[in-house]
Amino acid sequence: MGILKHVPAPAQAAGGVVNVSRRRFLQGSAGLVLGLYLAPLVLNGSRADAQEGAEADFEPNAFVRIAADGTVIVLAKHLEMGQGTYTGLATLVAEELDADWSRVRVEGAPADTERYKNLAFGLQGTGGSTAIANSYEQMRTAGATARAMLVAAAAERWGVSAEEIGVSQGVVRHEASGREAGFGELAEAAAELPVPQEVTLKDPEDFTLIGSLNTPRTDSAGKTDGSAVFTQDFTLPGMLIAVAAHPRRFGARVTSFDDTKAREVPGVVDVVQFAGGPHRFEGVAVLAENTWAASRGRDALEIEWDDSQAFSLGSDEIMARYRELAGQEGAMATQNGDVAAALAEPATLIEADYEFPYLAHAAMEPMNCLVELGDERCDIWNGEQWQSMDQQLVAQLLGIAPENVSLTQLYAGGSFGRRANPHSDFVLEAVSIAMAAREQGIEAPVKLVWMREDDTRGGYYRPMNFHRGRLALDADGQLVAWHQRLVGQSIMMGTAMESFMVENGVDATSVEGVANLAYDVPNLQVELHTPEDIGVPIQWWRSVGHTHTAFSTECLIDEAAVAAEQDPVAFRRALLSKHPRHRGVLDLVAEKAGWDQPLEPGSDGQRRGRGVAVHESFSSFVAQVAEVTVEEDGSYRVDRVVCAVDCGVAVNPDVIVAQMEGGIGFALAAALHGEITLEEGVVQQSNFNDYEVLRINEMPTVEVHIVPSTEAPTGVGEPGVPPLAPAVANALFDASGERLRKMPFPRRLPV
Repeated sequence: MGILKHVPAPAQAAGGVVNVSRRRFLQGSAGLVLGLYLAPLVLNGSRADAQEGAEADFEPNAFVRIAADGTVIVLAKHLEMGQGTYTGLATLVAEELDADWSRVRVEGAPADTERYKNLAFGLQGTGGSTAIANSYEQMRTAGATARAMLVAAAAERWGVSAEEIGVSQGVVRHEASGREAGFGELAEAAAELPVPQEVTLKDPEDFTLIGSLNTPRTDSAGKTDGSAVFTQDFTLPGMLIAVAAHPRRFGARVTSFDDTKAREVPGVVDVVQFAGGPHRFEGVAVLAENTWAASRGRDALEIEWDDSQAFSLGSDEIMARYRELAGQEGAMATQNGDVAAALAEPATLIEADYEFPYLAHAAMEPMNCLVELGDERCDIWNGEQWQSMDQQLVAQLLGIAPENVSLTQLYAGGSFGRRANPHSDFVLEAVSIAMAAREQGIEAPVKLVWMREDDTRGGYYRPMNFHRGRLALDADGQLVAWHQRLVGQSIMMGTAMESFMVENGVDATSVEGVANLAYDVPNLQVELHTPEDIGVPIQWWRSVGHTHTAFSTECLIDEAAVAAEQDPVAFRRALLSKHPRHRGVLDLVAEKAGWDQPLEPGSDGQRRGRGVAVHESFSSFVAQVAEVTVEEDGSYRVDRVVCAVDCGVAVNPDVIVAQMEGGIGFALAAALHGEITLEEGVVQQSNFNDYEVLRINEMPTVEVHIVPSTEAPTGVGEPGVPPLAPAVANALFDASGERLRKMPFPRRLPV
């Protein structure tokens, strides 16, 4: 606090800001542009022609535009999929710019890795709860640079010193003379000035937008009145809808098909067979004038499938294999001390097995993608989360240069990781269908639409996992050894990220949260088995490996506390002496939940309980206390969840609260209902009737408390998920004495 931070010249490398606008940039109006924006504008769900951009000899790194009417347009390199990224990025710019928040707008940036790379992993994309964390100084610098140029333009116009000029709410003022001008009035003049080589960022004590509770989300109005444009809304002239028939088993191929009945459906235009690949379906697609006709046509297809090379195991068989592997030594992820010796003759030994099923992402907007093919060119519109990989893989499929693949980012109706597919499966499927259509003489743009059933059965699930844990306590109840063996498919192997995420056969995302266990245990050993013969496509899911490691570790530590006859919060706290931020959220959640007070009893026959969990993921720290009621018949409900989060500087507190609330609901749905099962390789679930999401009556009361912090901001989109299930499981044990070690939880507990 109180220290002014100087940053290097913004024109340099990643994160820099360059003034490349000395020309018109938006529908004929003059203004200030920091960078170059080339993607077509999206207006009212259709394409508007892109305005000719600035000259190519200016190095672009676009984040800010200021129009002649004073509108501030922030170009977001990260996807808005409901998590509040657009609001957060705009807040950072507007804070340093001293903009009028009501005049700030956000647009998705085009695909360009060099300009818009995610500084966390060097590729353009949104994931790992990194959007605000990696953009914090970058976007603030862009805003501060624009402000400095506007001030310089005003100083030159009025013949005064820049130091005498102030900025507030989008107005530049010289108090001594009473002169003032809006951003729009100064934009053209500012665009002619050189970019300052150094700018000063605000002291946090001077923030007016960052940390404010009065900063409305930029996307709320459009999502309320229906004007927000998602892929499902977006249209192009002459566009056809494609609905594809996929095989029932992963890896099956088309032998033959009869499309006679499909072509009889009114509105159906054509039927095409499209090629698949090692990481995506092949199949047959129906092209139609509308989604209903395409869907009916797809359902009327008669297809013979070759299952000879398809995956054919069921969930029970996979889990049996995992159990067997858990009895064998695995690849070493962590080895500290002598676990074998500590486990040889413990005063108390805790042994527990945990089972985790496949989980679908189940975003409200299923996978979809709009493709327009041209000669040596491809234009794509979708909820684009993974620009670098999608652009590269589409270019490879088409045999064209990546720069000839344009990706326009629209709103996404949820993702939870699914739209950032490491193999670009549904995007390549859309392109493959468009290619097949073009070969049959159809030049129209093609929008691929997955039905809910396609989405549920489409693979790329959170991996099934099995954990075996053994903990040793000494005679004083001290935790002296922790051994954990995990079994599950690798998300990172076989992807572009394998080289820096997999080491010595260990995928870091498989063991995160346990390999770096925060609890101070003198002897810790973590091993991993990664079966490579399971043909179910898997992918990261909201909070990735933490989805299962937090559950096993926080349930195990709870068992240790009970065995040691110690309070679960006090037991954890004693083992977190080297981790003050873990302790901070644990202390706050215990205080706000009234942990030191007796839990209010239930009615006759009811048993009440509460449980706690604390976990770090994506550099954020979250602790949760769950309160439950168990009825006489063994049914139960989660009454209340108190959450404490330390995510560094709280850029948008309302967004943080919403993300914690949403993460808690998302995690509770998985704990109570979430399960994708296979029988002979066939996925059994299809829609929300058998892959259930949380119902309103199941949502508990949620209280969120944010730890005040001056640390750099960290993730909030995912960290609310991991602690919920173990907190609930520990609460159910407290109420019933029943330990839950398999997810999803049973509908009723033993009575």
